[in-house]
Amino acid sequence: MKIKILTVGRPKSSFIRVGLADYLTRLQKFRPLEVKHFKDSSKDLEILKFIKNDFLVILDEKGQEFSSQSLAKFLNKQEIFGHKNISFFIGGPDGHSPTIKERANFSWSLSKLTLPHELALLVLTEALYRAYTINQNLPYHRA
Repeated sequence: MKIKILTVGRPKSSFIRVGLADYLTRLQKFRPLEVKHFKDSSKDLEILKFIKNDFLVILDEKGQEFSSQSLAKFLNKQEIFGHKNISFFIGGPDGHSPTIKERANFSWSLSKLTLPHELALLVLTEALYRAYTINQNLPYHRA
């Protein structure tokens, strides 16, 4: 299953870019990976064209929260269901458009805290990496 990570805007902070590069490199050892940054969230047709028939997870403060173990199970379940691609979409400062929310298969909240979008991107990549290490029984996660 290929992982796609979509964002509105590019990370500007150097520490975010360094951390992101590290976790993206780590994640690529488990699954093919593609990252796409859109200029603004008003590009619904461009976004929908990019995700096509992917299983779409939007990151939203009102979404379901996961523990690391439950995220690992969720990802494993999506692979068992035969999804070829799973897209994780971090929207812009105003969130996701109604069109994107309607298209989404799942809504995930990283935290009850409000996070800047570039920090959410870093947390997302670390959480995905951690989940895949759990599924592979690697020692990164300590329960």
